[in-house]
Amino acid sequence: MAKSKIAYFCQSCGYESAKWLGKCPSCSQWNTFVEEVIEKANVSVPNWKTASTTQQRANKPVQVADITFTEEDRLLTPDAEFNRVLGGGIVAGSLVLIGGEPGIGKSTLMLQLALNMPNLKVLYVSGEESDRQIKMRAERLAPQPPEGGVLGSGCFILTETSTQNIFKQIEALEPDLVVIDSIQTLHSAHIESTPGSVSQVRECTAEMLRFAKESSTPVFLIGHITKDGMIAGPKILEHMVDTVLQFEGDRHHVYRILRTVKNRFGSSSELGIYEMLGEGLREVSNPSEILLSQRDEPLSGITISATLEGMRPMLIETQALVSISAYGTPQRTATGFDTKRMSMLLAVLEKRCGFKLGAKDVFLNITGGIRVEDPAIDLGLAVAIISSHEDIAISTKTCFAGEIGLSGEIRAVNRVEQRIAEAQKLGFEQIFISKYNLPAGGQDRKKIDLSRYKIEVRVVSNIEEVFGILFG
Repeated sequence: MAKSKIAYFCQSCGYESAKWLGKCPSCSQWNTFVEEVIEKANVSVPNWKTASTTQQRANKPVQVADITFTEEDRLLTPDAEFNRVLGGGIVAGSLVLIGGEPGIGKSTLMLQLALNMPNLKVLYVSGEESDRQIKMRAERLAPQPPEGGVLGSGCFILTETSTQNIFKQIEALEPDLVVIDSIQTLHSAHIESTPGSVSQVRECTAEMLRFAKESSTPVFLIGHITKDGMIAGPKILEHMVDTVLQFEGDRHHVYRILRTVKNRFGSSSELGIYEMLGEGLREVSNPSEILLSQRDEPLSGITISATLEGMRPMLIETQALVSISAYGTPQRTATGFDTKRMSMLLAVLEKRCGFKLGAKDVFLNITGGIRVEDPAIDLGLAVAIISSHEDIAISTKTCFAGEIGLSGEIRAVNRVEQRIAEAQKLGFEQIFISKYNLPAGGQDRKKIDLSRYKIEVRVVSNIEEVFGILFG
């Protein structure tokens, strides 16, 4: 009779050890190791078509030239923002993981998706709510059915946590799409540990992965996150799935951001914006409507920067406040922007332009609750800092797109034509860009035709030139 195998797992990072340890050597957390049975004695529980996977013949190596490539079939949803984040729709057989804080709207997003696809059979598996709770939410989210129609005719609800029972219902129903809410509530009979543990999450995800690949059925997994903002469970969970989506936002505000962290079938830097209303999530097709505040008059310390999230150009409001330090050490605080990069910009302004900011408190803020890593907003932030320092307002019809180097030069940014077109569409009168975005003759880069834009394009080479135009 075979013995049970026992191992110890760190509940914070998933590190496995043969014995109990007080401190995890991987994440340095204390008292996080829990004993788990990784293999029970004499267990023969049917898994998802285990026999078919073991009896398959081994694959043989094939030359790259002999591989036939066909474009993967994508399933378009009624949600244009969701399609964009996934890279153009749902890929058959893909495994998608959606993480986010409690109460942010993950279940609302997926249930709304399931109810709005009447031509498909969608199985919504919930291990957290009862079917009555889901029905109450569905009546609030789903649009009114047509005369004689049925609410959510293609959506089936299953309240179950055992993966073996879930696969039995899947074989009977044969759905076109499966939603698991959430992966931390499932448990497999192959692992003798509590649901949500590292072993259970890994095993349940592996079973869902095998099912998705063998049946070509897309599966969406909703995942919890830890207090550090990471998806709960082992880190290998994010490596196993095809796509990782992060649902972000402040529960005290109405806007939510769906961000792509990993995507094997598209760009990993796409962004979708939603507005949380009483009847569900509304797509925000024009993000600039929430990222730009409506002001009656110009205010100092506020500028508009042109940025890119994936393939989408956006204009965001960058705010800065410079004040005399009330303490011995000046404060440096940035919301939605890298603090180290802010320190670099302040050093450039002090060294190259002569502004004395060493004894001043500096606060930066990116409006809309988003985080921007695009270096093209450097110029807008630098102008906002000096605008607040000198208490001189910048015109609300002016925007900026340029990266600042350590010598004070304005460096070129990618896809500047999309940024100019977006600024023109929103009614801006002028935009500052780098002169290096207009390559000289003989270079391979494409020449930008500025004559086709109605907006005035101001071409600058260094930051002193910008300040000379704006502040005199």
